[in-house]
Amino acid sequence: MTTTIAIPEPTNRLIPSQYPPISAFDSVTQPDDLEAVMELEGWTNDRLVEERVARLPRDQWVYGTRNTSVVMAAFLHAAPSGGRFNSGELGAWYGALALKTALAEVAHHLRREAVYRRRSEMRLTYRLYTARLSGDFFDIRGLRTARPELYASGDYRASQAFGESVRRAGQVAGIAYDSLRHSGGVNAVTYRPRQILDVTQADHFEITVPVVGAVVARRQVL
Repeated sequence: MTTTIAIPEPTNRLIPSQYPPISAFDSVTQPDDLEAVMELEGWTNDRLVEERVARLPRDQWVYGTRNTSVVMAAFLHAAPSGGRFNSGELGAWYGALALKTALAEVAHHLRREAVYRRRSEMRLTYRLYTARLSGDFFDIRGLRTARPELYASGDYRASQAFGESVRRAGQVAGIAYDSLRHSGGVNAVTYRPRQILDVTQADHFEITVPVVGAVVARRQVL
């Protein structure tokens, strides 16, 4: 039987700095105003965003405080192919318990992009957000042998189906799981925007990832 745990704070999430933060949700005080503000800001130009807004329960919309737009973007501007524990129909908030784990996660994807583009290295600047995740999380740490389908490195079909079943059941806030990119690292995914608290923008990091060799991460003063 899967156990549950609380997530220690804070968690760490890195977002490419090339995508500037948009404060559409931060200044809204009434939920009825959200759709108009989203249209004004251009969020609803993307058909997928409109569909995801409809899928996200209204009682989970967050607004009116700093960085709520960053939270909503994680759910509404997700990759069409989804993530490890979410399908492309609706996004989720992923965070790492340690900064080193968050850096390893983005470095992995940068290296894959470098290989795909046939480049010797990739370099990108990210901004760090810390957040407190409230609620209980299904704990699947240490289950890579028992549940290999949830940790498959290149096939997310089983893990997405599992994650979406957790979301639909609504019994827990999300899932805690082992990082595949950082030995000993732990990540968490949450499906409830209202349980992502105290979101704070921190440092910027320039991450350089060669196809072969060590990753270099430097704090940036912007």
